[in-house]
This record gives sequence, structure tokens and C-alpha cells, in this order.
Amino acid sequence: MIRSFLVAAFFLATATGAATAQQCGGSFAGFVDAMKREAISHGHAPATVERFFASARHDPAVIKADRAQGFFQKPFTEFARQLISQNRLNTGRAKAQQYAAVFDRIERQFGVSRGVLLAFWAFETDFGGFQGNFNTLNALVTLSHDCRRPHLFRPQVFAALELFEHGDFDPATTTGAWAGEIGMVQMLPRDIIENGVDGDGDGHVRLKTSPPDALMSGAKMLQSLGWRPGEPWLQEVSVPQNLDWSQTGLRTQKRAADWARLGVKPRHGQIAGNLPASLILPQGRKGSAFLAYPNFRVYFEWNQSYTYVLTAAYFANRLEGGPIFDAGNPEPGLSGSQMRLLQQKLAARGYDVGKIDGILGSGTRAAVQDVQKSLGMPADAWPTAALLNRL
Repeated sequence: MIRSFLVAAFFLATATGAATAQQCGGSFAGFVDAMKREAISHGHAPATVERFFASARHDPAVIKADRAQGFFQKPFTEFARQLISQNRLNTGRAKAQQYAAVFDRIERQFGVSRGVLLAFWAFETDFGGFQGNFNTLNALVTLSHDCRRPHLFRPQVFAALELFEHGDFDPATTTGAWAGEIGMVQMLPRDIIENGVDGDGDGHVRLKTSPPDALMSGAKMLQSLGWRPGEPWLQEVSVPQNLDWSQTGLRTQKRAADWARLGVKPRHGQIAGNLPASLILPQGRKGSAFLAYPNFRVYFEWNQSYTYVLTAAYFANRLEGGPIFDAGNPEPGLSGSQMRLLQQKLAARGYDVGKIDGILGSGTRAAVQDVQKSLGMPADAWPTAALLNRL
């Protein structure tokens, strides 16, 4: 899960007495000592805290993984085709049958459709086949020590300490993803505490080894994030060529019926007429098109990558019988270096594009659409060489 970012370098923590807590950076050993003091100030037993942090080590591989997320620079069509293989489709459909009773229970209790969870299960760990081999405590402490976004990871360290106290986390042997997620659907320790479900009735929440536990916990988390039972999340559509492209994108919502009156037509099923929806064009007006309903926005609470979210939502549809999307014939996009140059030019014009990283995120898409409109170009939020040259 990738969320937002930095805080100040130090803060004051108090409980039984005043203690200075090192927020990030500096000596790693000193940082761990400060975390120990903070944990004790929050009421954790000193001996327990010592045992929990005893094996904590800085892991340079975690920082390397955090900095190397170039996979998310790929455009939607390429990204989706790389992640959605026939084998994943076949396995997903087989898992849907194998755990049909679990999915039935999930849909009754949490209102989350099975395709949604199957897609996450596939993308996060290949249905549990590869859950990551990073030591989870080391990953969380390393990312807490790193000053890029410590406020996301520090609470997860203390959540892992709570799990340790309950006998559900081993600091020396618990492994998972480089960002600290654990189990088949990759949940952070705080999410496990808040949303963990004993799906198989054995008295424990085992997200690494129990599919019922993992799937039901994932469903409860989606429900807690605002998932709306019984509603769609994403629907592929065809669009007329005379549409006002500046109305597309996640910033604009209309009733689905209003989009239909503008000539937007579903490629599969019926448009959910009364629901609000955004018309999204991941690769511009000449590529694929989708109506994104309120549940689609919940995906961004799970992962903030636009491309990942769109691909996961589309794959959920495929697993439930939806068609292969029509890729269309989009204009060529920009290379990573061109995208960074574009972001620099947009930032120079006063647009907030976030980090200059070559990734077409929501901030860059919004800025592209605005500047396209100001230049009299089709405002479909898809950056091209023509736009870069105009700038």
C-alpha cells in the first residue's frame, strides 16, 4: 500500500515520563533505541519490547525495492497484458470453485464480490504462491528509519509489536513483502489487527497459510474502507468521438444515465443508471474507456497506483465473465525520461504533480488535462510527444 508522505525529523513522546523519540534518520541503532523507549512509554513491558526488537536489522534491499518501482511506469494496456495471463485466469476460476462456500459467506457478510478478492489474491501473491521473503520487522523498521514516508510505517512497527504480544508474530521469522505486508492478500500489521478474521474457525488469524482467513480478512478490510455491497466497480464502455474530453477523468462524476445520454455505451451488461460514475481513459480518447463507479475509488485505499488499481478492477471483471478490453489505437505515450521532463515543465507552470518520477499518477493526469484544455488540445489527460513539444 502506497500512501502519502513526510513528517518532521523529531517529535516529543510522553507517557510515564518525557522521552525524546527519533522520528527518522540518524544512527539506526539510536533510532531503534528511541523506538524501544517510545514503545515502553506506550505501556508495553520493557522485557517484551527488548525481545521484539532484539533481531531488528537495517535491510538495504528494502530501500532498493522502495526506490525501484519502474514497473508502474508501464501504460495500462502493457501492464494489464503482462499481469493477466491465461494461467492466472484459469487458476482464479478454479479457486473460485474450490472456495465457493467461503466466497458465498463473504458476499453475504461483507458484500464484496468474489472477483475482486480473486484479483487481489492473484496480483499480490499469485494465489499465495509467493508471499515475499523480506523479514517483516526489518522491512518496517528500515522504512520507518528512512525519511521518505516514516509516518506510514512507524505505526505498523507498533502494530507488529501488538501481534507479537498476542503470539501472532515472530520478529525473527515472519516474512512478507518489502513494504511490510503479510499473507496471501498482503495486509499490514495494523490492518490485520483491525480487520483480521478467523475464517476457518481454528481460533487464529493465519493470513500466510489459510485462504479462508486471508480472503475474509481482505473482504472485511475493503468493507471498512467503504466498499458498497452489491454495486459494480468498473465497466468497459465505448465512447463517441464528439465527447467533451475535459469531462473525463476521476475529478468529474455524472450519473451513469447521464453518460449514456452523451453516447457512452456499455460493452458488457447494463449501465448502472442511478450511480455516480467517472469516465476514465487510461491511454486517452483513442484507447480503452471505462466507467468507474464509487467502489472503484475504494481500490485506491488498497494501492495508490492508478495502473495497478485499474488492472485489478478490470481483472475482477474478467474473472466474473467480462470480456477482454478493447485496447483501441491510442497515441504513443512518453518514455520515462520524457515523462519526467513533462512533469518538470508542468511543475514550472505551477501544477502540483508530486514527485518528478516519470509515473503518470493522478496529479500528473490532472495537470495534463488542464494544460491540454488551455492549449486548445483534446483534454483527455493522455500525455503525448505533441503535448510535450507544445510546452
